[in-house]
Amino acid sequence: VSLAQQCLNASEGLQERAAGALWGLSVSESNSIAIGQEGGVAPLLTMAQSEVEDVHETAAGALWNLAFYSSNAHRIVEEGGVPILVHLCSSSGSKMARFMSALALAYMFDGRMDEAAIVGTSSEGSSKGVNVEGARRMALKHIETFVLTFSDPQVFSMAAASSAPAALSQVAEAVFIQEAGHLRCSGAEIGRFIAMLRNPTPVLRACAAFALLQFSIPGGRHATHHADLLQNVGAARVLRAAAAATSASIEAKVFARIVLRNLEHHQAGTST
Repeated sequence: VSLAQQCLNASEGLQERAAGALWGLSVSESNSIAIGQEGGVAPLLTMAQSEVEDVHETAAGALWNLAFYSSNAHRIVEEGGVPILVHLCSSSGSKMARFMSALALAYMFDGRMDEAAIVGTSSEGSSKGVNVEGARRMALKHIETFVLTFSDPQVFSMAAASSAPAALSQVAEAVFIQEAGHLRCSGAEIGRFIAMLRNPTPVLRACAAFALLQFSIPGGRHATHHADLLQNVGAARVLRAAAAATSASIEAKVFARIVLRNLEHHQAGTST
């Protein structure tokens, strides 16, 4: 964290490596919480505002990992991180930066941060005068806008109405973010997205289905690992419910069907 703070005025390459070091370390729960406690959120938010894609994309990845934990999510909100992540989510030229910023925002506003506040994990939010409800509305609006950038109404309507595999394949190919195949999620992270599929907020269900689609696309570096995790938690039942939910957006329904197709592909591959 100290190194990251000292790198803020250094070269772009050094900033990227410092953010990358925090991203790598934050895979561990204990490290992630420690990074937040030691002041790591602020320098990452500064690097997330860099105009250099490699720098702000790497910072977004680290912030995504940190936001998984409620104490860090609170810190990101308190440090003014929501507008920064919203800007990345809507304006970055990097699909990966936009994707990971959207996921960080989804973690921050899927309800777990509120639950932590209720039991007293953090009491600082109000003291800094942050309008959390306003931040939540802003975040959800831009998560929805992000998801809709991958939606073609005509193609999605055809895919929703068709039982032909080719219709879903066309959507999957169009929305797949190539670099997302290199991201590796833990069982807890996959479980969080499955829980998000049951969230009362439709945009979070769509975001979760979109994320699971990216992580389970056949051929992705960690697709088999993610498919195993999804099967271990009985995700198929939740995905079928999400695909059939009358309150869900057409994007959420189609994305959930594609994830189910990805799981079927994985099962067929393992059985052979």
